[in-house]
Amino acid sequence: MHAPAASPPIDPQLLLLAYRSGIFPMADARDDPEIFWVEPRKRAILPLGGFHCSHSLGKVLRRDTFLVTCNAAFSAVIEACADPRRDADQTWISTRIAQSYSALHTLGLAHSIECWLGDELVGGLYGVGFDRVFCGESMFSRRTDASKVALAWLVAALRRGGAQLLDCQFMTGHLASLGAQEITQAHYLKLLRAAQRPVVGDGLALGDGLALGAGDGLGAAEDLAVGAALPAGFAALLEDAAGAGLSSSPGNFIAQSLTQTS
Repeated sequence: MHAPAASPPIDPQLLLLAYRSGIFPMADARDDPEIFWVEPRKRAILPLGGFHCSHSLGKVLRRDTFLVTCNAAFSAVIEACADPRRDADQTWISTRIAQSYSALHTLGLAHSIECWLGDELVGGLYGVGFDRVFCGESMFSRRTDASKVALAWLVAALRRGGAQLLDCQFMTGHLASLGAQEITQAHYLKLLRAAQRPVVGDGLALGDGLALGAGDGLGAAEDLAVGAALPAGFAALLEDAAGAGLSSSPGNFIAQSLTQTS
Protein backbone atom coordinates (compact mmCIF):
# COMPACT_ATOMS: atom_id res chain seq x y z
CA MET A 1 0.00 0.00 0.00
CA HIS A 2 1.10 3.52 -0.74
CA ALA A 3 0.92 6.31 1.83
CA PRO A 4 -1.65 8.96 0.95
CA ALA A 5 -0.25 11.95 -0.91
CA ALA A 6 0.40 14.99 1.26
CA SER A 7 -2.06 17.83 0.82
CA PRO A 8 -0.54 20.71 -1.16
CA PRO A 9 -0.08 24.15 0.41
CA ILE A 10 -2.97 26.56 0.13
CA ASP A 11 -2.77 28.45 -3.15
CA PRO A 12 -1.14 31.84 -2.37
CA GLN A 13 -3.73 33.76 -4.36
CA LEU A 14 -6.56 32.08 -2.44
CA LEU A 15 -4.83 32.67 0.89
CA LEU A 16 -4.29 36.34 0.17
CA LEU A 17 -7.89 36.71 -1.00
CA ALA A 18 -9.05 35.19 2.29
CA TYR A 19 -7.09 37.74 4.31
CA ARG A 20 -8.38 40.57 2.15
CA SER A 21 -11.89 39.29 2.96
CA GLY A 22 -11.32 39.05 6.72
CA ILE A 23 -10.95 35.27 7.11
CA PHE A 24 -8.00 33.00 7.83
CA PRO A 25 -7.20 29.26 7.95
CA MET A 26 -6.66 26.98 10.93
CA ALA A 27 -6.22 23.24 11.48
CA ASP A 28 -7.03 20.84 14.31
CA ALA A 29 -3.58 19.28 14.68
CA ARG A 30 -0.01 19.42 13.43
CA ASP A 31 -0.49 16.48 11.05
CA ASP A 32 -4.04 17.40 9.96
CA PRO A 33 -4.16 17.64 6.14
CA GLU A 34 -7.45 19.54 6.25
CA ILE A 35 -7.94 23.22 7.00
CA PHE A 36 -11.00 25.23 7.96
CA TRP A 37 -11.68 28.91 7.39
CA VAL A 38 -12.37 31.15 10.37
CA GLU A 39 -14.34 34.41 10.50
CA PRO A 40 -14.58 35.39 14.19
CA ARG A 41 -17.60 37.27 15.47
CA LYS A 42 -15.22 39.30 17.64
CA ARG A 43 -11.82 40.45 16.44
CA ALA A 44 -8.78 41.70 18.31
CA ILE A 45 -6.81 44.60 16.86
CA LEU A 46 -3.91 46.56 18.30
CA PRO A 47 -4.18 50.26 17.41
CA LEU A 48 -0.76 51.30 16.17
CA GLY A 49 -0.95 54.52 18.17
CA GLY A 50 -2.16 52.78 21.32
CA PHE A 51 0.53 50.23 22.11
CA HIS A 52 1.06 50.05 25.86
CA CYS A 53 4.78 50.13 26.52
CA SER A 54 5.05 49.54 30.26
CA HIS A 55 7.93 50.87 32.33
CA SER A 56 9.38 47.37 32.66
CA LEU A 57 9.12 46.67 28.93
CA GLY A 58 10.72 50.03 28.19
CA LYS A 59 13.67 49.06 30.38
CA VAL A 60 14.10 45.76 28.50
CA LEU A 61 14.01 47.61 25.17
CA ARG A 62 16.50 50.25 26.29
CA ARG A 63 18.93 47.62 27.50
CA ASP A 64 18.84 45.90 24.08
CA THR A 65 18.44 42.64 25.96
CA PHE A 66 17.70 40.92 22.66
CA LEU A 67 19.05 41.39 19.17
CA VAL A 68 15.97 41.96 17.03
CA THR A 69 15.82 41.12 13.32
CA CYS A 70 13.22 41.03 10.57
CA ASN A 71 12.83 38.10 8.14
CA ALA A 72 16.11 36.54 9.28
CA ALA A 73 14.63 33.17 10.30
CA PHE A 74 11.03 32.92 9.08
CA SER A 75 10.98 29.11 8.93
CA ALA A 76 12.44 28.80 12.43
CA VAL A 77 9.87 31.25 13.82
CA ILE A 78 6.89 29.45 12.33
CA GLU A 79 8.23 26.10 13.57
CA ALA A 80 8.64 27.50 17.08
CA CYS A 81 5.12 28.94 16.97
CA ALA A 82 3.82 25.52 15.89
CA ASP A 83 5.26 23.77 18.93
CA PRO A 84 2.41 22.83 21.30
CA ARG A 85 2.00 25.15 24.28
CA ARG A 86 2.23 23.89 27.85
CA ASP A 87 -1.55 24.11 28.21
CA ALA A 88 -2.38 22.39 24.90
CA ASP A 89 -1.63 19.02 23.36
CA GLN A 90 -1.99 20.19 19.77
CA THR A 91 -1.35 23.22 17.60
CA TRP A 92 -3.55 24.84 14.99
CA ILE A 93 -0.47 25.41 12.78
CA SER A 94 -0.41 22.22 10.73
CA THR A 95 2.42 21.26 8.42
CA ARG A 96 0.22 22.27 5.49
CA ILE A 97 -0.49 25.68 7.00
CA ALA A 98 3.20 26.25 7.78
CA GLN A 99 4.09 25.42 4.17
CA SER A 100 1.39 27.80 2.95
CA TYR A 101 2.81 30.74 4.92
CA SER A 102 6.33 29.85 3.82
CA ALA A 103 5.11 30.18 0.24
CA LEU A 104 3.68 33.62 1.06
CA HIS A 105 6.98 34.55 2.68
CA THR A 106 8.82 33.65 -0.52
CA LEU A 107 6.50 36.06 -2.34
CA GLY A 108 7.19 38.85 0.17
CA LEU A 109 3.71 38.69 1.73
CA ALA A 110 4.51 37.04 5.08
CA HIS A 111 7.12 38.29 7.51
CA SER A 112 8.72 37.51 10.83
CA ILE A 113 10.34 39.37 13.71
CA GLU A 114 13.02 37.47 15.64
CA CYS A 115 14.56 38.00 19.07
CA TRP A 116 18.01 36.52 19.70
CA LEU A 117 20.29 35.93 22.66
CA GLY A 118 23.60 35.35 20.98
CA ASP A 119 22.96 32.70 18.34
CA GLU A 120 19.82 31.38 20.10
CA LEU A 121 16.38 32.26 18.76
CA VAL A 122 14.40 32.98 21.92
CA GLY A 123 11.26 34.71 20.70
CA GLY A 124 9.43 36.07 17.72
CA LEU A 125 6.25 36.39 15.70
CA TYR A 126 5.05 36.08 12.12
CA GLY A 127 2.12 37.26 10.06
CA VAL A 128 0.74 38.28 6.68
CA GLY A 129 1.26 41.78 5.30
CA PHE A 130 -0.55 43.49 2.45
CA ASP A 131 -1.29 47.12 1.64
CA ARG A 132 -1.56 48.96 4.99
CA VAL A 133 -2.55 45.79 6.87
CA PHE A 134 -0.57 43.31 8.95
CA CYS A 135 -2.35 40.21 10.24
CA GLY A 136 -0.40 38.78 13.16
CA GLU A 137 -0.64 35.00 13.18
CA SER A 138 1.31 33.71 16.16
CA MET A 139 4.17 34.47 18.52
CA PHE A 140 6.40 32.52 20.86
CA SER A 141 8.75 33.25 23.73
CA ARG A 142 11.51 31.16 25.30
CA ARG A 143 12.78 33.99 27.50
CA THR A 144 10.88 36.48 29.62
CA ASP A 145 9.63 39.46 27.57
CA ALA A 146 10.96 38.15 24.24
CA SER A 147 7.54 38.10 22.55
CA LYS A 148 6.68 41.52 24.00
CA VAL A 149 9.88 42.97 22.55
CA ALA A 150 9.07 41.40 19.17
CA LEU A 151 5.60 42.96 19.25
CA ALA A 152 7.01 46.35 20.25
CA TRP A 153 9.35 46.30 17.27
CA LEU A 154 6.48 45.16 15.03
CA VAL A 155 4.30 48.09 16.08
CA ALA A 156 7.12 50.62 15.66
CA ALA A 157 8.10 49.20 12.24
CA LEU A 158 4.51 49.14 10.97
CA ARG A 159 4.00 52.73 12.04
CA ARG A 160 7.23 53.76 10.34
CA GLY A 161 6.28 51.80 7.22
CA GLY A 162 2.90 53.50 6.82
CA ALA A 163 0.67 50.64 7.96
CA GLN A 164 -2.80 51.34 9.31
CA LEU A 165 -4.25 48.13 10.75
CA LEU A 166 -2.68 45.47 13.00
CA ASP A 167 -4.97 42.46 13.28
CA CYS A 168 -4.41 40.14 16.26
CA GLN A 169 -7.31 37.78 15.46
CA PHE A 170 -8.40 36.66 18.96
CA MET A 171 -8.20 38.65 22.19
CA THR A 172 -6.06 37.34 25.04
CA GLY A 173 -5.13 38.79 28.39
CA HIS A 174 -1.55 39.15 27.16
CA LEU A 175 -2.62 41.21 24.15
CA ALA A 176 -5.06 43.29 26.22
CA SER A 177 -2.22 44.26 28.56
CA LEU A 178 -0.34 45.63 25.54
CA GLY A 179 -3.22 47.76 24.30
CA ALA A 180 -5.25 45.42 22.08
CA GLN A 181 -8.96 46.07 21.69
CA GLU A 182 -11.81 43.72 20.82
CA ILE A 183 -14.20 44.86 18.09
CA THR A 184 -16.98 43.24 16.07
CA GLN A 185 -16.16 41.52 12.80
CA ALA A 186 -18.35 44.06 11.00
CA HIS A 187 -16.24 46.90 12.42
CA TYR A 188 -13.07 45.02 11.53
CA LEU A 189 -14.19 44.63 7.92
CA LYS A 190 -14.71 48.40 7.65
CA LEU A 191 -11.20 49.02 8.97
CA LEU A 192 -9.84 46.32 6.65
CA ARG A 193 -11.42 47.87 3.57
CA ALA A 194 -10.14 51.32 4.50
CA ALA A 195 -6.59 50.00 4.97
CA GLN A 196 -6.39 48.22 1.61
CA ARG A 197 -4.49 51.00 -0.11
CA PRO A 198 -0.91 50.50 -1.29
CA VAL A 199 1.74 52.24 0.80
CA VAL A 200 3.34 54.49 -1.81
CA GLY A 201 3.18 58.04 -0.50
CA ASP A 202 6.12 57.80 1.89
CA GLY A 203 8.34 55.88 -0.51
CA LEU A 204 8.86 53.04 1.95
CA ALA A 205 6.77 50.02 1.12
CA LEU A 206 7.18 50.25 -2.64
CA GLY A 207 10.67 51.73 -2.55
CA ASP A 208 14.14 50.75 -1.44
CA GLY A 209 14.06 47.68 -3.69
CA LEU A 210 11.74 45.85 -1.32
CA ALA A 211 8.78 45.43 -3.65
CA LEU A 212 8.36 42.25 -5.69
CA GLY A 213 8.06 42.22 -9.43
CA ALA A 214 5.35 40.69 -11.57
CA GLY A 215 5.43 37.04 -12.47
CA ASP A 216 6.06 35.60 -9.01
CA GLY A 217 2.93 33.47 -8.87
CA LEU A 218 -0.01 35.64 -7.81
CA GLY A 219 -0.78 36.83 -11.31
CA ALA A 220 -1.33 40.55 -10.67
CA ALA A 221 1.44 43.09 -10.16
CA GLU A 222 -0.66 45.09 -7.70
CA ASP A 223 -0.84 42.00 -5.47
CA LEU A 224 2.90 41.50 -5.50
CA ALA A 225 4.34 44.76 -4.21
CA VAL A 226 2.04 45.23 -1.25
CA GLY A 227 3.63 43.27 1.58
CA ALA A 228 6.76 45.27 2.31
CA ALA A 229 5.51 47.81 4.88
CA LEU A 230 7.02 45.79 7.73
CA PRO A 231 10.53 45.12 6.34
CA ALA A 232 10.73 48.63 4.88
CA GLY A 233 9.61 50.18 8.15
CA PHE A 234 12.04 47.99 10.10
CA ALA A 235 14.95 49.07 7.90
CA ALA A 236 13.88 52.71 8.21
CA LEU A 237 13.81 52.44 12.01
CA LEU A 238 17.42 51.25 12.04
CA GLU A 239 18.37 54.17 9.80
CA ASP A 240 16.49 56.58 12.06
CA ALA A 241 18.25 55.19 15.12
CA ALA A 242 21.61 55.62 13.42
CA GLY A 243 20.69 59.18 12.44
CA ALA A 244 19.82 59.92 16.07
CA GLY A 245 23.20 58.57 17.20
CA LEU A 246 21.62 55.41 18.63
CA SER A 247 22.86 52.83 16.15
CA SER A 248 24.42 50.88 19.03
CA SER A 249 21.13 50.99 20.97
CA PRO A 250 18.20 50.72 18.56
CA GLY A 251 16.01 49.40 21.38
CA ASN A 252 16.37 52.74 23.14
CA PHE A 253 15.12 54.47 19.99
CA ILE A 254 12.16 52.06 19.78
CA ALA A 255 11.28 52.66 23.44
CA GLN A 256 11.36 56.42 22.91
CA SER A 257 9.16 56.25 19.84
CA LEU A 258 6.57 54.09 21.58
CA THR A 259 6.42 55.94 24.89
CA GLN A 260 5.94 59.27 23.11
CA THR A 261 2.60 58.12 21.68
CA SER A 262 1.35 55.46 24.12
